[in-house]
Amino acid sequence: MYDEAILYQNNMLGIKIFEHMKIKEPLLRKWHYHRELELLCILEGAMEMRIQEQVYPLHAGDVLLIGSSQPHATWSVLSDKVVYVILHFDLHVYSDPFVMLYYRIFHEVDGPLSRYNNLFQGNDDLKKEIGSTILSIYREMDSRRRGYEFAISLHIKHLLLTILRCEQDESRDHYDLPFAYKLHSVFDYVERHLSDKIDMEIISKMTNMSYHYFSKFFKKTIGVSFVEFVNIQRIKKAERLLLTENSNITEIALSVGISNMTHFYDLFKRYNHCSPKEYVRRLSK
Repeated sequence: MYDEAILYQNNMLGIKIFEHMKIKEPLLRKWHYHRELELLCILEGAMEMRIQEQVYPLHAGDVLLIGSSQPHATWSVLSDKVVYVILHFDLHVYSDPFVMLYYRIFHEVDGPLSRYNNLFQGNDDLKKEIGSTILSIYREMDSRRRGYEFAISLHIKHLLLTILRCEQDESRDHYDLPFAYKLHSVFDYVERHLSDKIDMEIISKMTNMSYHYFSKFFKKTIGVSFVEFVNIQRIKKAERLLLTENSNITEIALSVGISNMTHFYDLFKRYNHCSPKEYVRRLSK
C-alpha cells in the first residue's frame, strides 16, 4: 500500500502513458494511489480492478476512470493474459479558467470521478470514444511527431469534455464566474497545509477579497462552504493514510489537522457512513 510516484514522459504535459500486460497468476493486490487521474483502456483479455469498495470487471473495449488519490488495486486477471493501455495525467496542468468553472466535478467535490464508470459500462459509444482518444494519446507520445505536445493537450481536453458531457445533470454548473481561476492558489495552499490550522482570513487575503466576500464567492463557485471543503480534503487524506500508513487513528487524525477525536469520527462517518476501523476492514476484504 503506497503513494505511487508517477514519472512523466513529458513534464510540461504532466503525463505518462504506456501499454502493460499481466498474466493469470496469484496477485499481491497492492493498494496504491497517486494525485494523477488514471484511465485504462483494455485491448485484450479480461481483468478486475478494485477502486476503494467497488470491483469493476473489465473486458476488451472497456475503459476505467480512477480519480485523484483514490486507493485502487488490480484485483484479478480473468483470462490467460490481459493487455491494456494506462494513462496518467496531472489535472492541474490542464486547469485553465474553463476547466476551473467545473472544479466541483473534476476535483471531486461532488464525489469521486470513479462514479462515472457506471455510465461508461452501459454505453458502448461512450467507451469507444474514450478508448479511441486514449489510443490517440498513446500513438502521439510513441511517435513524438512535430506538435505532439499540442495534439496530446487537445486530446486530454477532449477526454475531460467527454467525461463532463456524459452526465446530464447541469444544475451544479456555474458559467458566470470569470474569477474562478483565482481559487487555484487557494486549492494548492489547502493541499499543502492540511496538517495545519487553516485560517480563512489568510486565504481571503491571498485572493485580495474581504473575509465575507470570499466566503460567499467560494460557496457560490464551489457549491460548499470553505470550511466544508477543507473538511472533505482532510477526510480524503485520512482515507489514504488509513490504507497506506502503519499509524493509529489518533496519529492520522492529527496528521490531517484534526486534534478533536470526536470531531474526527463525526466527520469520517459523515462522508463514509462508517468508522475508520470499519473503513479499513471493508477495503481489506
